[in-house]
Amino acid sequence: MLDNASSSSRDEPYEARAFIAGEWVTKPIARNLREPFQNTIASRVHDCDQADLERALATLAGSRVAAIAPMERSASLHRAAALMKERGELIATVLTRETGKTIRDSRQELARATDVLRFCAEEAIRVEGRQLPIAGSPAGNGRVAIGLRYPVGVVAGIVPFNAPVNLACHKIGPAFAAGNAIALKAPPQAPYTLLLVVQVCLDAGVPPDAIALLHGDGDLGAALVRDSRVDFISFTGSARAGLAIKAAAGMRGTILELGGVGPTIIHHDADIDEAATMCVQSGYRLAGQSCASLQNLFVHQAVLERFTALFLEKVAGLTSGDPGDLATDVGPVINETAALRIESWLAEARAGGARILVGGGRRGNVIEPTVVSAASPQMKIACDEVFGPVVVIHPYDDIGFVFEWIRNTGLGLNCGLFTKLHSVAFRAAREVPCGAIIVNGTSTFRPDQMPYGGLRNSGYGRESPRDTVVAMTQERILVFPDAI
Repeated sequence: MLDNASSSSRDEPYEARAFIAGEWVTKPIARNLREPFQNTIASRVHDCDQADLERALATLAGSRVAAIAPMERSASLHRAAALMKERGELIATVLTRETGKTIRDSRQELARATDVLRFCAEEAIRVEGRQLPIAGSPAGNGRVAIGLRYPVGVVAGIVPFNAPVNLACHKIGPAFAAGNAIALKAPPQAPYTLLLVVQVCLDAGVPPDAIALLHGDGDLGAALVRDSRVDFISFTGSARAGLAIKAAAGMRGTILELGGVGPTIIHHDADIDEAATMCVQSGYRLAGQSCASLQNLFVHQAVLERFTALFLEKVAGLTSGDPGDLATDVGPVINETAALRIESWLAEARAGGARILVGGGRRGNVIEPTVVSAASPQMKIACDEVFGPVVVIHPYDDIGFVFEWIRNTGLGLNCGLFTKLHSVAFRAAREVPCGAIIVNGTSTFRPDQMPYGGLRNSGYGRESPRDTVVAMTQERILVFPDAI
């Protein structure tokens, strides 16, 4: 399958086939996917129908992957990590072409994905049980209880376009490490990228009956999660879709990684130079298309003027445009619909009295790196997820006001906090309902081995190789008499 992407300068589209029941599937009619920057056809996508889904799940449900020894599953994942590194430049090139992600960001994602597979390989041989202390009551006295962990069965993994390689590995790796089969639904905007990821897994030794790659829209994803043969759902995407999946999941396990509005706080004692540099990187990397992208920047009045001047200078120095150019910092957003939406939100903010301090223009699907001030909390660019290269600066005097603002959003992914005061950091941990408070860092901070996830409408569960392997297994209690 790799010969279709062997050159970074190809004009012909990639053939993004599905992988079902051990076979690459070609459909008579394919959907054209256009490149976000050049608007030429990047891929021809062979979308799946209900019959394809039925065949895929029937095969996965009958897979014998749980019988593969943990050491063998570990070895396959180590091989997958090695192949991901070996094919990294090829996959990064396809990723940039399909999604418009800058080539620098694509290369960084491939490096992270390699690490994720390696971490999962190590977790495959660490799945452990426990002895339960039941002798503390008359009912348990004289008995021994142990908890043993077993695979759940079939996992549904639904992947977004903004980090499709890394997030696919966060789903495939733990599922296989734990002994599960997986149905992977590719994002419609990165189908061939996901084909290459699945090919890596197959070449590394993941059995063909233990993995399926499905292409399609939200209706296919909805049918996948509704199917009773799916035992666990791992989803990364919008809060709206996540809430629907949670409702459909019923008693089945889920991990939901949803959206946020990227709050980051610059307190009066912050290192301004360091904070400005990190905030520019976090606000505009991936063209702002990350659930944890820095979006709302709260700056203490005591340092507002100095910080803002430095921040604006750094933002103005960013280069936007061709994602294939190594000099480009900010590429296009994913499509015209997204670009027009962001443009309209900025126009709405201007009409409501907000000021555009830098940027604000659009060229095709490229939104200039933009900084906004004087935005009210009710404006979409502040309270809704922009998913674009837009940062809103809010001044504050009382940090308690900022904590209340975050609470009122109903969201709670990561929160960045630049301060040297431990008392402020611990107060944030008590008062800000977020999955993580990143001290002297921004909301985008995420080492892949760290438990990651949001609270409230930003998610459910925690995603990391270790945490996800545990979530994708079920504990069964075995009780013996003390002497048998």
